[in-house]
Amino acid sequence: MWGYLTLLPLFLALWAIAGVWIVFAIAVANRSVNLTQGFPYISICGSYPPQSCIFSQVLNVGAALAAWICVVRYHQLRDWGVGRRLNQLTLWFGLICVLGTSIVGNFQEKNQKPTHLVGAFFAFVSGNIYFWLQLVLSWRMKSLPQPGEPWLRLLRLSLCGLCSLLIVAMIVLHHWPLRSASAACEWALAMLLFALFGLFAVDFADLDGCALCLRPRPGLQPPPASATPSLASPTSSQLQLSRALSPHLPHSGAGSGPEPPGGPQEEPPGVSPPRPDGLGLRLTPAPEPGGHAEPARSRHPLPACPCLCSEGAQEARAQPSFCP
Repeated sequence: MWGYLTLLPLFLALWAIAGVWIVFAIAVANRSVNLTQGFPYISICGSYPPQSCIFSQVLNVGAALAAWICVVRYHQLRDWGVGRRLNQLTLWFGLICVLGTSIVGNFQEKNQKPTHLVGAFFAFVSGNIYFWLQLVLSWRMKSLPQPGEPWLRLLRLSLCGLCSLLIVAMIVLHHWPLRSASAACEWALAMLLFALFGLFAVDFADLDGCALCLRPRPGLQPPPASATPSLASPTSSQLQLSRALSPHLPHSGAGSGPEPPGGPQEEPPGVSPPRPDGLGLRLTPAPEPGGHAEPARSRHPLPACPCLCSEGAQEARAQPSFCP
């Protein structure tokens, strides 16, 4: 069973490809572009209403989906042991590509041509560099998992090389000028970049989902307990339980809990290691066939303690998800 993270790249590719061709069809139908005078650029098709509204919406939604894919891919590579600097550099090129896509959709060529051209440069060039870096990571780091068939590497290599050739050809043909040929290169380049994003579905096939984790800084005091414990949420009840148990727990360091029996427990594979503060993304591996994925457990679980000193703590103790 494919998770929603597997379907996300496929949806992006289908959404973007179908969206730009619908814009082209509307532009031809209402004669905003004349095919007898030459094949139009994507931007020309999306410069006139009503298709300009659809064009902006398609690219904005596509940019949001692409940004989410880049972030998930960043955390996946981090869990696989990719170096922080190279991984962050790859992420930044992906996000610049996303920004350029949004600029292209919101600043049409007819209304704001210089800004539109800057966005197109970011989208095409940074997007191509992003996928080249992804390919370099898979070739240089032999220890990385290689999902999918072996020929997928060659397919990605071919698509990245073709994208680079199309970028050069598009610029050269535009200045000759052979505008129709340059526009055809632009359409082919956009389709290939959408297809490369869609191929991330193979890499995300082993992921079942993800969760956003907020981690407070060490030494910060927890928020005050609710004045009415009976109406407290599960999160506030858990905080009350932790405060009730804290006087009875030994402290081995700032903010650290008791050592579990048998030594420290390791995180399950595919789960991001906890960090002292900030915001993180926890990826959940897909369950094995015929089995179930184990839920991620805390590194320092609270031991059972008979000393429940407050009504809020007793209510929290009754929650099976916090204290089994």
